[in-house]
Amino acid sequence: MSAVREAVPGAGEGPVRGVEPARTVGSWFDDMPFRKAHLLAAVALFMAFVIESWEQLALVYVSGDLGTDFGIDEGAIGWALSAVALGMIPGSLVWGPVSDRIGRRAVCLWSLAAYGVIALASAFSPTFTVLMVTRFLSGLALAGIYTVTFPYFLELLPSRLRGRAAVYLSIGWPIGVLLAVAVTRFVGGLGWHVVAIASGLAGVWVLAIRAWVPESPYWLAERGRHEEAAAVLRRLGADVPEGTVFATSHTGGKERAGQPLDLLRGRLLRITVLMLVVNFTFNWGYWGLQTWLPTLLQEKGLSMSASLGFVALSAVFMIPGYVSASLLTGRYGRRKVFLPYLALAAVSGVAFAYADTLTTLYVANFALSFFCLGAWGVWNTWNGEFYPTALRATGYSWATAAQLGATSLAPSVVGYLLARATGYSSTILFIMAFLVVALLCAAPLPETEGKDLE
Repeated sequence: MSAVREAVPGAGEGPVRGVEPARTVGSWFDDMPFRKAHLLAAVALFMAFVIESWEQLALVYVSGDLGTDFGIDEGAIGWALSAVALGMIPGSLVWGPVSDRIGRRAVCLWSLAAYGVIALASAFSPTFTVLMVTRFLSGLALAGIYTVTFPYFLELLPSRLRGRAAVYLSIGWPIGVLLAVAVTRFVGGLGWHVVAIASGLAGVWVLAIRAWVPESPYWLAERGRHEEAAAVLRRLGADVPEGTVFATSHTGGKERAGQPLDLLRGRLLRITVLMLVVNFTFNWGYWGLQTWLPTLLQEKGLSMSASLGFVALSAVFMIPGYVSASLLTGRYGRRKVFLPYLALAAVSGVAFAYADTLTTLYVANFALSFFCLGAWGVWNTWNGEFYPTALRATGYSWATAAQLGATSLAPSVVGYLLARATGYSSTILFIMAFLVVALLCAAPLPETEGKDLE
């Protein structure tokens, strides 16, 4: 029996006089104002994204100290930098379906708390093997909140502001980059241990998420917890009458929630295949360059200190990229912003590869940062809107796994190319080719701007 028939007596025999048809949760978001409750949830999840960015980059900028301490070469350092992402791949594939079954909020809380404990333990690793294991386990834990952050946030936002606000959430990434650079600058001299301890302390932020972020009303209604869904909607600013029972759009019922193979059935098959390719190639194009950017810049004659300053300025230029993409996606839709931004990022990357002066190098890389991360902001939103509530976190978990597969492989492959003296320009062109593939595969995906979440 469908949720609509449960909510409206006699729905199977035609309309009942005096009884309104049940409304979906999404319809209550159509005219909802942006309130303090949205802002607090945004701040809590924004900082969670900062922590995610920080964790994946913090040790990149103290990798030299890591190599000295454990006596390892660049190849082993690459695996150490990839260990968190390697742990996040199976972690995301587990946490996504779990979130569709037990809720977004519970996954965020358990995931971030476990990450904090394990990341703190990694700071005291006596051997390289122990460090690899603890970083892998911290990635396994962090994958939960990393996977859920965007779909969770989308399910708390007014429909007309969903795209714009979710892109702003993505600004947490460059803030995490800047934080990693700043900590490296000021305390990196004390050793990689101090940076790892700072990572562990970030787990305390779980208290803010617990206080400020309610459970998703979409998920609550899908699980038949209508009173709780109504209470969350009231907290967010909707005037929902007592006793409201919501219609749900997923016809499979709650017994189908979090079923991964459903992503490969019917209309979702084509979306899933394209989505996976875009996530893998787009992240390769970004991460393959980002991980080794300080090394590549030193090949151009910059000192390590100047290279870190270059990275920091690049992160600053990401922010206007996000802001511009946020303003445009609400007006023109996801596809019409994402595709041009990604194309311009690839062009900027080619210019960066062939830059023959320091000025050209700076301009090309800042343009690359602006357009690539603006495109990422739109993609983070668009990617979370393809699937119905019962499969949204599961779909996003597959997307996350594809991204992290690239994150894990790219540093080692690019490191291998650098070790074989492939050359600065050739290495960057190889990385940028992945952005072109992402562009081609994103073009057929459906537009979601202005549509209610299912």
